[in-house]
Order: sequence, then C-alpha cells, then structure tokens
Amino acid sequence: MKSPWVVIPTYNEKGNVEQMVKNLFVLPLDNLSILIVDDSSPDGTANIITRLQSLFPKLHLVVREEKQGLGRAYIHGFSYALEHGADAIVQMDADFSHDPADVPRLFHALVDADLVIGSRYSHGISVINWALRRLLISVFGNVYASLVTGMPFKDVTGGFKAWRAQTLRAIDLNKVEANGYGFQIAMNYHTWKLKKKIIEIPIIFTERREGQSKMSNAIIREALLLVWKLRLFG
Repeated sequence: MKSPWVVIPTYNEKGNVEQMVKNLFVLPLDNLSILIVDDSSPDGTANIITRLQSLFPKLHLVVREEKQGLGRAYIHGFSYALEHGADAIVQMDADFSHDPADVPRLFHALVDADLVIGSRYSHGISVINWALRRLLISVFGNVYASLVTGMPFKDVTGGFKAWRAQTLRAIDLNKVEANGYGFQIAMNYHTWKLKKKIIEIPIIFTERREGQSKMSNAIIREALLLVWKLRLFG
C-alpha cells in the first residue's frame, strides 16, 4: 500500500484520541496518514488534534458543524481520504475497543481481498468486558442480519475494517444513509452484492477505556429494519 489511511470518527473522545493517534503513528506502516472526523465535540477533541498536527504532518482533521451520526462521518472521511490519494483505508473507533496494533494486519490482508472485516466472532466470541445483555444483542443481531440478508459472514456489524480504494469507489456512498450498526451492515451488503472478495480475520474487541458508549435503542431499531430494506430493495 503506497498510501494507507486510517479514518476515525470522534465525538467527545478527549480521553482517548491523543494516545490513539500516537499509537498509530509508531506502527510499522510507511507513509501512513490519519484522518479524524469530529462532530464538533463539546469536550475539545478537535483542539487536541489541532495541537498534535504540529507533531504529525500526516494527521488530518475535519470538523463537521453538527453531530450527524457515525455513518455520515465515515462517508465524509472516506471521501476525503480518497480525494487525497488513499489507496487503502482502515476504519476504526477512537476508544481502544479496536486495538491499533491490529491495523497492520488488516492492511496486509488486503493483498488477497477487497474488504477485510476485523471479526469478533469468526473464531468463537472474542469480546472483553461487555455486559451480558450487550453481548447477546450483538451476537443475535449478527445472526439476524446474516439470515435476513444472506451474507455469509460471522460479524456484519463490526466497525474495524480495511478497504481497497477501488472498493469504496464502486459503492455509491451518497445512497448509504444508515448509521451505527446499520451503516456497517449496509456497507458490507453493498460490497458483497458487487461480488467483491470479503474476508474476515479475528480480532479481540475490548470495551472502551474512557467515555461513554454511543450505542442506543434507536441505532438498534434502525439496524433491525434496515436488513429487510436491503433484502427487499437492495
């Protein structure tokens, strides 16, 4: 990969984002760029990134005027990275639930794939420090989404993934309106329907270090309805 990028959406991640950026930039990845897409976090997340840009020339920041959801943040971030020459993009969370040490593995797996899913369920259940209720929602949500859509993958809702640039360009990103779990499902589904090669590699998912989870009942309801919309209308 000549121009690998990591895209990270943030909202109130001041307790995590500086260490995440520093951990990523010490990885053995040549020419790595990082893009933070911040939804005008009131806690000053963007100010931390602005300060770090003097230390890391390949650290980029986009601040959106209002909170528009995870899906729109990723689409904005993907578009920005592609416009700036990215040939491969890893998407991940800022809260260390996704281990930055796994990023090189995801990039390297793109040698044989168009989309690489960092999977929590490809080798049993690899989740640490989740309450039983949340784990059950995630496990059964993945089974439900796979059954309805027909996707043959163990983890269709996870957000730790690597993309080839041409894969993202083949998807009409402006038509992907879902957020949260729904966004992850929709992106996987559109990629699968394009007959792109998708593989899963195992990761260990750990509950966030700092801050509060962005999960909500509205996000869950959106995903439950979205899978039927995808099956019926594509």
